[in-house]
Amino acid sequence: MDVRRLVLLALPGLSLGVVGATHPGSLSYPTSHHWWQMHLAGMFVFPLVGLALSVLVWGRRDPLALVLHAGAFVYAVCYTALDIISGLTAGWVTYRLGPGQLRPDEVDYIFQIGGRVGDVGEWGLLVAVGAASIEVARRTGWVALPGTAMVLLGAWWVAEEHIFPPYGAAGAALIGLGTAGLAWAQGQEARHYSLADA
Repeated sequence: MDVRRLVLLALPGLSLGVVGATHPGSLSYPTSHHWWQMHLAGMFVFPLVGLALSVLVWGRRDPLALVLHAGAFVYAVCYTALDIISGLTAGWVTYRLGPGQLRPDEVDYIFQIGGRVGDVGEWGLLVAVGAASIEVARRTGWVALPGTAMVLLGAWWVAEEHIFPPYGAAGAALIGLGTAGLAWAQGQEARHYSLADA
């Protein structure tokens, strides 16, 4: 079992979970500096969650693998766009308006479009984790159950709560742990076959 691989697959989701634990509950001038900075960093991490899921079926072109890749791609593109629009842009504009300023309607318009694009990304994430769970479970059986439970619950919480604490942040961390759990299950299958061939 390659522990480095498991750590690398878990790291994007776990990182978002840690950062999400500090996510302000709302955007205002006092929270705006942290808001835009955390989303600037998130811009580089959100797509890695989709990449980690795709690694589970890397190099394969069967229908279920293609569904997983497509879902992960849609999530990576659209959720990163949400991060840039509603996180980085809205946070930066609010910060630049300065203290004591009422948030103009234009910032609400930014959140509206960001939210719509983010909804598409959430569906992509749900498709990707669903495909990953089916793929690994049908090949490994019960050993995939912990990873499956974690990625499905994590994706649901992220879809419902973004990475806001406590559930969204926990959801992101669960996606990371669950992705590593599914990879671990795949390793158990490979180990089983190698022992059977010996």
